[in-house]
Amino acid sequence: MPGLQVGLQTALSRRPLNIGTVANFGSSGRCFGMAKIYIPTRTPLDWRALLGDPDKHWRAGYSAMAAAQSWEAAAGLPPEIAAMFAPDAELLLAIPEHKVPLPGRGAASQCDVFALVRESDRRIAVAVEAKVAEPFDRTIGDWMRNASDGKRARLSAICDLLGCSNPPEEMYYQLFHRTAAAIIEARRFGTEAAAMIVQSFSQEHRWYDNFAAFCDFLGASPNRNSPSTITAPCGMPLILGWATGDEVFLRER
Repeated sequence: MPGLQVGLQTALSRRPLNIGTVANFGSSGRCFGMAKIYIPTRTPLDWRALLGDPDKHWRAGYSAMAAAQSWEAAAGLPPEIAAMFAPDAELLLAIPEHKVPLPGRGAASQCDVFALVRESDRRIAVAVEAKVAEPFDRTIGDWMRNASDGKRARLSAICDLLGCSNPPEEMYYQLFHRTAAAIIEARRFGTEAAAMIVQSFSQEHRWYDNFAAFCDFLGASPNRNSPSTITAPCGMPLILGWATGDEVFLRER
């Protein structure tokens, strides 16, 4: 079967999922809002149209293209992602550029890849943040500068999901909302665990220290290419990991 399996498959669940079927497509083919109907991809180019600014972000050496090429080339999970889970881990589906509404008003958390993984006797909702050289967007201090009540409420809700206090200003907001997205989708899909994995194609491990500081803040024990598991306030295991991707995907294939 060509391409990555993107969409809901009846085999993914051992119990029914209560998921609607509503989609809203613009003339570009991109999904707007909370899309719930998905179509399979055939090549990495199918991922390009889902980007907010394809001309800017779809380039060799950038994370969007590298992630697309690595997932399409894999027979299931890319090996560095598979290493975050048990040896029998199986990819059930993956959705590129998946938008997860966050508590309160504001933009959704757009996962570079959202995946459902099954291992042993549990299923895991996985939010993947792909990186090469770019940082984790804005710091908490920058994002909260002159913050509205809505922003303060959103950050508070994210911290409640993660079981942490308000983070230091030098930490990066993207890591917090992407991890919250994994928990939100785990609860929506009824999985037994959640995971937020940074898939970094930087062979120098750029920005790893920022990820490690985030893990430390949540009480995890970070280590490159190995998972660290904590328990979220909702009681489910939360896996955090830094997975180093193959540099071959930095070139257009």
